Amino acid sequence: DRPVLCGIKSNIFVLQISINQKYFFTTATKEGYDMRPVDITPLEQRKLTFDTHALVQDLETHGFDKAQAETIVSALTILSNVSLDTIYKEMVTQAQQEITVQQLMAHLDSIRKDMVILEKSEFANLRAENQKMKIELEQVKQQLINETSRIRADNKLDINLERSRVTDMDTKTRGIISETGNKIDTEIASLKTLMESNKLETIRYLAVVHTLGGPAAL
Repeated sequence: DRPVLCGIKSNIFVLQISINQKYFFTTATKEGYDMRPVDITPLEQRKLTFDTHALVQDLETHGFDKAQAETIVSALTILSNVSLDTIYKEMVTQAQQEITVQQLMAHLDSIRKDMVILEKSEFANLRAENQKMKIELEQVKQQLINETSRIRADNKLDINLERSRVTDMDTKTRGIISETGNKIDTEIASLKTLMESNKLETIRYLAVVHTLGGPAAL
């Protein structure tokens, strides 16, 4: 008795196993960044990872006839090639990798240049804004200086006017005091003159009385 795979007859197994690669499903490769077609090594130039002849002999020792063993090994070879095709399609060559790296570096350089331009633009905007603020501050400072000067001039004028008014008042007061003093001096002099005149009149009167009264008394 020879073993039958999955409970079917060997001739059906041979019919099912003798299929082409078109019956196998492969993973569709998604398009990536600058993807290019990959040169896959032709089927006849590939090296299998197992010894097909030794595998056929091993299958024959386990009860398969030569046709079944060769069919199984052929199916395994097809599966291996399909897997390798899928792997190869997902891979890139070193040259393509270098090109991709160069493109990425060029893209990064472009981004770096854009960042430098943006930074310079932002710096220029900040410098212009700073200059504008300096001008506005200078204008405010000048306005404060002008206002302070105006207030100081007004205060100085008020002080000078007040000082002049006080000086005039003092001069006027001094004049009044001097005039009053002169009047007092004049009145005192007049009183002294009057007193001297009265004194002389009194002396004359007494002298006359004394002169006239002496003989009468005798």
